Amino acid sequence: MQNAPRDLQDLLEKGSPEYERVQTSTAAAINRGAALTPIDELRHASAVLRPPQIIAIGANYAAHSSELSLRLETAATVFSLWPNSLTGHGATTTWPADRTGQVDYEAELGVIIGRPAHRVSVADALDYVFGYTVVNDITARDLQFSEAQWSRCKSFDGFTPTGPIVVTADEIGDPQNLWLTTHVDGRLLQDASSGDMVRTVAEIISYLSQTATLLPGTLISTGSPGGAGYSRKPPVFLREGSTVTVAIDKIGLLTTHCREI
Repeated sequence: MQNAPRDLQDLLEKGSPEYERVQTSTAAAINRGAALTPIDELRHASAVLRPPQIIAIGANYAAHSSELSLRLETAATVFSLWPNSLTGHGATTTWPADRTGQVDYEAELGVIIGRPAHRVSVADALDYVFGYTVVNDITARDLQFSEAQWSRCKSFDGFTPTGPIVVTADEIGDPQNLWLTTHVDGRLLQDASSGDMVRTVAEIISYLSQTATLLPGTLISTGSPGGAGYSRKPPVFLREGSTVTVAIDKIGLLTTHCREI
């Protein structure tokens, strides 16, 4: 495709006219018989590659807050994830065994902002969403509970797998009507609805946009339901050779392989 955007961030920064042009050009190429590579034959990168910001929302499911003994604050718990933590479906995430021994999984719905959102209302907030993806918010629990902030414990290299794809908002419909699951080595450990969020996707976008413009390509990770490994008896932490698969309705399966170094 001539002058095609180099990645999703490029597409979003160019705006709706570019997205419409790409849709039209792609449809025309398919009609001309262009060969398509099956998705399962592709090697996946992170669903977002150059986001202007990665914003995470903590304690956004009552069950998860309770199991980690976290208070449900009046205001949302907001923190940033570092871009080095991004990785894709099928990748292997590594961590130094001498830095953490409590690596945990967290299934989360990822929201990708499509156009600048500044002081938007809850009623209008979903109009600013380009699409959705799956996020596994991997966390070093021992670091999380030994420090006053949550960014470092969740931002090891490769600790934010996203994907396998981005599904546009029109294909998802209501983001509060999706089912999230996590399997670790074949064992179902998280199983919940996005409808259980304390703050909805629309409320999160509106809240964040009141003080800072959310730029196109911003990734918002909206919190994890109950079932974390830390709270289980005995605890279930990710180990050398673990495989984690997080799934969300209408988006797909995000698989991560684990290795201690």
